[in-house]
Amino acid sequence: MAYGIALADVIEQVRALFERDAKPMPGIGETLLSAYESGLKRPGPEYLHYLCTVYRVEPIALGFDSPCICGHGHRMPGVLTSEVVKDRSSPAPERELVLHPMGPDPDAEEDENILRRTLLSLLHTDTNLAEQLEGPVLGACEGIRRRMDETMVSATVSAAMLDQWEEATLSFGRQYTTTAPLRLLCDVMLELSAVRTAMARRQPIDLQERLCRMAAQLAGLSGMIMINLGDHRLARSFFRTGRTAADETGDRALRAWICARESLVPLYFGDAREALTLAKKSRDLAGSTPCPAQAMAPVVEARALATMAATDNNKEIVDQARRALARARSAFAHMKPEDKEDLAFGYTEKQLYFYQGDVLTKLGQTIEAEVVLDQALDKYEDHVLDQTLIRLDQAHCRLIDGDVKEAVAIGIKALTLLGDEYLTDFIVRPALALEQAIMSRDADAPRIGEFRALIRRPRQATLKGGG
Repeated sequence: MAYGIALADVIEQVRALFERDAKPMPGIGETLLSAYESGLKRPGPEYLHYLCTVYRVEPIALGFDSPCICGHGHRMPGVLTSEVVKDRSSPAPERELVLHPMGPDPDAEEDENILRRTLLSLLHTDTNLAEQLEGPVLGACEGIRRRMDETMVSATVSAAMLDQWEEATLSFGRQYTTTAPLRLLCDVMLELSAVRTAMARRQPIDLQERLCRMAAQLAGLSGMIMINLGDHRLARSFFRTGRTAADETGDRALRAWICARESLVPLYFGDAREALTLAKKSRDLAGSTPCPAQAMAPVVEARALATMAATDNNKEIVDQARRALARARSAFAHMKPEDKEDLAFGYTEKQLYFYQGDVLTKLGQTIEAEVVLDQALDKYEDHVLDQTLIRLDQAHCRLIDGDVKEAVAIGIKALTLLGDEYLTDFIVRPALALEQAIMSRDADAPRIGEFRALIRRPRQATLKGGG
């Protein structure tokens, strides 16, 4: 209205910018733009960037306190954000709105800018995943996590903003199954940094509890993403931050969820006994409260016990693993329906099938395992990483049954369907374990060279996303 233009004009300019940058036409329309204006929805980092470009203002002028992902100002090309922004609602050019930020932290801003530049690079170009992870990106993630540890107190924030952050947090949980890890990590880190900024000064108790809950969920989700990226050290650090935040809420179910998710770190990276200890701790934290951890924790127990049984071949351990699976199925039956639909913050039926199949595979019970793994694969339509892990388990089943040729074929299919951006240590480790098992059975197995080449192919990421 201040510019004297209609919603349709803004939409056309945004689309023109997308076309200029050789990007697919966006789905933004007048209804969505109106929802952004009214605060019913929050634009993603890409849409926000283009809206700022159209209006030639910074995000704060549009009601958003996070800097733009491009890392520079929009009022003039190449000019850094000023703390003085013209109030465009007044025709008088001399009228100005002076913004007073909440204590700028140069280190925090630099970490955020690193992530914004990385996110912008992922949106526009092909990027080498390994270089991104080994460079400043991990340092920026660790910096944000450390400052969150140091903050745990807050600044006044509106209830509407908290609603938007909670909605964004749940949205990131849904994206966990469909978005490449590094891309999602950047989005989650920027949201976590915004929550940390809001926690820089003391809040009313009810708002502070909501902020702590979001901090715990975002830190836990960051730990899950770090597992997928193969960085177990940072994964543990994020789960530790999540525990600190969850403790502030007093919510046993949330604390149990963080602990159950953390138990996957030692499970995937070689310490089954520690995974078993953390899973039991999660079960104790959950108590009798129906929650996702009540089902997830005993499944992790079963997977850890099955891993131990594979080397020990102890019948008592095998029986313990089967009893843990039975507890998981019983707990799942009593979970809330909404928790059974949430892959990140809940626990779904397809996750239960997948983990049961993994346990049965490790126990060598291949007939039952293959039935359950087939059920799991039928239900996984969009989670690329778990699809791959399920197929690797299926290959192990065929190998145990003596069908080396089919085991290699399934392994090749699993890695062929996997995009390069998902080929992290999280996937490479079980693939190498399968390779080693095949080579010990038949070093000259048909197509084994092709399978080995797929494991060692260059890890190039082609991550592109929308608003």
